[in-house]
Amino acid sequence: MYKMSDDDFMCDDEEDYGLEYSEDSNSEPDVDLENQYYNSKALKEEEPLAALTSFQKVLDLEGGEKGEWGFKALKQMIKINFRLSNFDEMMIRYKQLLTYIKSAVTRNHSEKSINSILDYISTSRNMELLQNFYETTLEALKDAKNDRLWFKTNTKLGKLYYDRGDFNKLGKILKQLHQSCQTDDGEDDLKKGTQLLEIYALEIQMYTAQKNNKKLKTLYEQSLHIKSAIPHPLIMGVIRECGGKMHLREGEFEKAHTDFFEAFKNYDESGSPRRTTCLKYLVLANITVQGRIDQVNQVLFLDRTTINTARYNALDKWANQLTTLHAAISNKMA
Repeated sequence: MYKMSDDDFMCDDEEDYGLEYSEDSNSEPDVDLENQYYNSKALKEEEPLAALTSFQKVLDLEGGEKGEWGFKALKQMIKINFRLSNFDEMMIRYKQLLTYIKSAVTRNHSEKSINSILDYISTSRNMELLQNFYETTLEALKDAKNDRLWFKTNTKLGKLYYDRGDFNKLGKILKQLHQSCQTDDGEDDLKKGTQLLEIYALEIQMYTAQKNNKKLKTLYEQSLHIKSAIPHPLIMGVIRECGGKMHLREGEFEKAHTDFFEAFKNYDESGSPRRTTCLKYLVLANITVQGRIDQVNQVLFLDRTTINTARYNALDKWANQLTTLHAAISNKMA
């Protein structure tokens, strides 16, 4: 069972003190609704079932007139039901909440809240539940015309398909994401650099799993042309790791060393466990640059007819052999 963290409470509190109302809503919140909401919220940690009943009273007090307090009550009910593993009821409440986004709350607040909910439930390992959540969100967004939320939700769904190994569905998602970041001429809109890098990173993960080195090289080179972007470190970690492996396969060891170093720094900054694997490759590239392992050259400079498969497999082979060395280095760095 999921236990709410202090961050969850802080997020809720920030929203409570920064309420926004749509033009159609009353300028002053209803006192009874407000009191009922906060009384309910006080119960959610110690008495979650009682809190659910109490939050329902907020909806009853609305009397069918959807507003801010009902929206917030539904958000709390979704989280509580998630904690209690009441997934069917949670989906019912989520669909109910999505009916509020057209007019009951502002566009900015609905986007922030839905993102918060999607991040909250993303801790679940129930892939079907997550897929249902993302697809339900996308269906509701058809009329909302919220491009940012649409992009974020589609990206989350794409990552889910990647985790499930469903590359056909992932490919369709990537096509839609690409189209949303193109100019009228069908070229990548470099003004949307941050989004493009996120798409490239997801594609790189897919083609890495499929061992499509030709596509990987193209994506890596495309990503380097994007300058006007502020990507998450994890995104850059994926891209630079791709470059490191590509350079290592091609025998460009100094370039491989540079990319693996950048990948390691980005993974480390984002807290990704991929930093461990990247550090192994970084050590391999460093040793190779100094010419201390002649066998690497023998493995990586094979006949052109077998270059792709053999070189790709060689990377994992050497990574495994460097595990002991990595452990020693990690202990010194700690």
